[in-house]
Amino acid sequence: MTGHSLRLRRLRRLTADKGEGEGGAGRGPRRGEASKVVAPKVVALGGGRGLSASLTALRRITGELTAVVTVADDGGSSGRLREELGVLPPGDLRKALAALCGDDEWGQTWARVIQHRFQSGGDLHEHAVGNLLIVALWEQLGDPVQALDLVGKLLGAQGRVLPMSAVPLELQALVRGHDPARPEAVDTVRGQATVALTPGEVLSVQVVPADPPAVPEAVAAVLDADWVVLGPGSWFSSVIPHLLVPELLDALVETKARKVLSLNLAPQPGETEGFSPQRHLEVLARHAPKLALDVVLADQAAVPDRESLADAAKRFGAAVELAPVARPDGSPKHDPELLAAAYDRIFRMHGRIGPWR
Repeated sequence: MTGHSLRLRRLRRLTADKGEGEGGAGRGPRRGEASKVVAPKVVALGGGRGLSASLTALRRITGELTAVVTVADDGGSSGRLREELGVLPPGDLRKALAALCGDDEWGQTWARVIQHRFQSGGDLHEHAVGNLLIVALWEQLGDPVQALDLVGKLLGAQGRVLPMSAVPLELQALVRGHDPARPEAVDTVRGQATVALTPGEVLSVQVVPADPPAVPEAVAAVLDADWVVLGPGSWFSSVIPHLLVPELLDALVETKARKVLSLNLAPQPGETEGFSPQRHLEVLARHAPKLALDVVLADQAAVPDRESLADAAKRFGAAVELAPVARPDGSPKHDPELLAAAYDRIFRMHGRIGPWR
């Protein structure tokens, strides 16, 4: 038995022990208490705007929500703080917390505050308030998970935000045609910000260090979930990195939770330029051949070849659900209400009979 499997067993026993004792604050009744109606436990993985869109939708249908966020960002305010202080990049964690803020005055005020960026001619220029707050609490408490929980409590966040790893990661990609002068050459491109905008064809990605430790709370959340949601988001720089953390991938493979993959509304310039919906699945399969899925969710207007997408989904053992989830204005952005309705329908139609039914 591998070291990863042993650790997963310990985490599974820990999760079971917690289920037998007193419930934590804010948690609903445990499984088996069929007389009480509770929401499904959902874990959403990703980063950036894609994860924010998913969280904004999911918090409308469940209070048992955990975001597991990539920590490979090296651009902007996050990159500067990471380089100067050696901390995890806080930007995607901040965006996830903002997405979990409620629609009341308190929640929306705090969402705007933590997203606010200073504009100046000095060192504070373009730093986000939330990034500074998160890093300050990390330095004060010395525990990234405890600090994020405290920020979430301050904001009244409707869910929990966790980093996928406790160490900052560097993203590296093999790219064909990164140099236009050498269209067939394959080069290594380093850094999430560079990978996200690279010209050429991204063939594969990896993280450095190659065997990063997962945050135990993130692994435990995946093992204890009813549903896991992967995507939407930048495919190579926000979605696939979760599959490159061995303990997290093992948990995704072994969990009894059902899994839904939410596809993007359009290819991303640079990173997935020219990708069809089914190409996204083919790339995912190359990076995680043992991963199984239950549902692939896509916007019905973004799928020109439904049969090819269905064939690609079968590789994962998944059914395809097509639904209108884009904003009516035609922009390539998810509509929170429509996406929430799609998730809710998937959870009800594809889920095992659970206490929330």
